[in-house]
Amino acid sequence: MGQPMVLEPFQRKFILAVFDNPHGTKTAVLSIGRKNGKTALIAALLLAFVVGPEAKRNTQIVSGALSKDQAAIVFKLARKMVDLNPALESRCKVFPSGKQLLGVQSNVEFAALSAEAKTKHGLSPYVIIFDEMGQVKGPTNDFVTALNTAQGAYKDGLKIIISTQAATDNDMLSRIIDNQRERPNPRVVCHVYETPMELPDADGVMVEVPLGDEEAWKLSNPALGVFRSLDDLRDLYKDATELASFEPEFRNLNLNQRVEAKAPFVSRSTWQSNGAEPVRGDRPSVYGGMDLSSVSDLTAAVLVDEENGSVYPYFWLPEQGLRERSKADKVPYNVWHEQGFLLTTPGKAIQYRYVAQELRRIFDKFDVKLFAFDRYLMAFLKEWLRKDDEKTGKPLFSVDEMDKFVEFGQGTAAMTPALRDLEVKLLEAQLRHGNHPVLSMCAGNCKVVGDSGARKFDKKTVRGRIDGMVALAMAVGVMPQEVENEKRTWDDYLADMAVT
Repeated sequence: MGQPMVLEPFQRKFILAVFDNPHGTKTAVLSIGRKNGKTALIAALLLAFVVGPEAKRNTQIVSGALSKDQAAIVFKLARKMVDLNPALESRCKVFPSGKQLLGVQSNVEFAALSAEAKTKHGLSPYVIIFDEMGQVKGPTNDFVTALNTAQGAYKDGLKIIISTQAATDNDMLSRIIDNQRERPNPRVVCHVYETPMELPDADGVMVEVPLGDEEAWKLSNPALGVFRSLDDLRDLYKDATELASFEPEFRNLNLNQRVEAKAPFVSRSTWQSNGAEPVRGDRPSVYGGMDLSSVSDLTAAVLVDEENGSVYPYFWLPEQGLRERSKADKVPYNVWHEQGFLLTTPGKAIQYRYVAQELRRIFDKFDVKLFAFDRYLMAFLKEWLRKDDEKTGKPLFSVDEMDKFVEFGQGTAAMTPALRDLEVKLLEAQLRHGNHPVLSMCAGNCKVVGDSGARKFDKKTVRGRIDGMVALAMAVGVMPQEVENEKRTWDDYLADMAVT
């Protein structure tokens, strides 16, 4: 406090890239880990536009944040800079109640706004500084849209985004970064400091970066050892290793990785510990689960071998529009289809006839003991399961085989014990899923709601596909389980729940 701000090399590099851009900068992105001076840099930049060399007469400068508290932090820090510097104090008026500053010489107005504020329209900002855009969930946001459209009066308007990374590829900040990486725009400056999940070894082979690699931490924390405390980061790492629920937060906020800060149902490390290849036996005995989709969403069927934990996933999407859906969901469905990990049905919507035929091949390949389904859409599939086979003239599935299809609810009554049993298998590395890419995507998106006494998958707020994990939980849920040295079957569970 009271001393001049000394810029670190990464800060100087960013500022020079923005203001010395021969094409003129329209959007500037700086993404780094927490406690690397983001807010201080925002405060310095906005003062450069209010009372400094970038001040443009009669303009508005706005900093935007999702919460009032975050917006207040930016204003308070800028105000402290003004209060501690007589040269700034004589040129800048402070209005604390409205979180506003006024550059007297050029009549430049600054306001710190939040998404919770009522006044978002009627503005015409020359510069917009977005603080922590990584907190915006999804590809669109009314608050950000209101500010963006308000800037239309300026050809040389500037948007500056300084934030940690968003949680998923489909979030607004991720799309901005990925668009610039895929289709570079000379008017966009994008500096991202992140610790990657994988790095090449001496032979050029990609290997996983250990969570505790302090050298790798420097990639996402360019101020580490200067004003970013190494001891603090070590303490946070210790918390992440001792409590699995802290690992996603540590990865997202401190390593600047695209990971949900809210703990997923299964951590990445736990999922990978079950990544052994499935055992390819001769017609193994399995239990299955299916999560059906309506129209054009992902349909999943997952089988689990009771003896060795081998997992056999099957996924379907409509053939038409596969590339468009890949872009919309930010996952390579088209590549997975070419690699054989994803099946397609003709047309623009899921064709249950083709799903039924594939199930027939699955039942021929495996000794299916029970196959769980969600009753919501199963009635439509059952019609095709009972239809006569064009080749044999007999029903696709016999009466005895149809009896193996059992109804499985999606609420807490059925899902609580299923999630408990699945969690035990994952934590004890009893499954062998072979890192199937579509199933792994579903595992990474999966979260639960409720407490240990009543849990189910969170389908309302999830932003990615989880159908494969739903099917896996259902498959595990109908498997016989050891309970106090006794074998507990699905029939026992139904009897306990008085389900007819």
